Formats: sequence, structure tokens, C-alpha cells
Amino acid sequence: MNPWNKHLEENIEEILIDQQMLAQRVTEMARQISADYQAIDTEELVIIGILRGAVIFMSDLIRQLDLPVTIDFMAISSYTKGTRTSGTIRILKDISESITDKHVLIIEDIVDTGLTLQCLLDVLSARRPKSVKICSLLDKPMRRMVEMKADYVGFEIPNKFVIGYGLDYEGHYRQVPYVGVLKPDAYQ
Repeated sequence: MNPWNKHLEENIEEILIDQQMLAQRVTEMARQISADYQAIDTEELVIIGILRGAVIFMSDLIRQLDLPVTIDFMAISSYTKGTRTSGTIRILKDISESITDKHVLIIEDIVDTGLTLQCLLDVLSARRPKSVKICSLLDKPMRRMVEMKADYVGFEIPNKFVIGYGLDYEGHYRQVPYVGVLKPDAYQ
């Protein structure tokens, strides 16, 4: 193990969702999404990944979809440095293509307060898609500040600060291959 990965591992309190659990759940979600969109006979599904946290999850998920898809990305921020939302939502990168009259599936790493996703839904709905659904790897419902429910959820998790499988703390830990709980002394 290289020294940097060893350093990352030392800051992890527990493994919440291991690699096998992630792979199994992503496969199940891909099957469900494929079945749902095949049932409405969609010509093409537009997948919008929310940068940066959803990239690893999205990559694993779309490779298993049995549908024609296109992908695009958005970057939205509600965090400054640290672990708490600032309450201010900014679009840092917008999608490149029109979504008018198309089915859209937003891929997110985690639904926490719901504020960022609510803003995103408002922005995208104004562009007149046929439908907009949300697929999130993780859901932390006890932190919800607005009524928000993802259409597809990988795992409901407790109110702990998680990293790995794309999720980060100040840009680090994204490459950890599982979802782990970061030790409080690593971020306080």
C-alpha cells in the first residue's frame, strides 16, 4: 500500500458500506432503472451526474443500464470548506445540451439537507423536460431541511460524516473503494 492510501485508511473510523455491498446494490439499481424506463418506452435517457461526488457511482451504474443514454454533468456547490452546508447554492458548471422534452435522471452521491437538490430540480424543471428523477447512492433523511425524496436510493445511512466511493472531505478520500465514516479528529 502506498503511504498516502495508508494515511487515508488511518483516518477512517469504520467501513459503513463495503465494496461488495456497493457492487451488488448498484447492479440492483441499474436493473430497476432499466426496467422503469423500458416500461415507458423512452427513446433516450439523459443522465446528469452531479460533480464531483457522483462520478464513481455514475460510472459504475451507467455501464450496467440496459438503455440508450447520453450523459452530461453539472457542478453545484452549497459547501465552502468543511463539513457543513453554507446555505448558499451556486451552479459552478451547467449542462451542455438541451433537456427539453427528454427524460432526465440526476445522479447524486448523497441526499443530505435536500436544499441543493431542490434548487437543482427547480432549475432543470424550468427547462421543460418530459420527466426528472433522482438517483442517489446515499440518503441521510434525518438531516433533511426540505421535503425531498430520491426516486432511487442505494443506501439509507445514519447521520455520520462519510467519505469514499466518490465522497470527499476537502477533496480527499474520493478514491477509497468503499463508504467509510471519517474519524471526527480528521475534520475537526
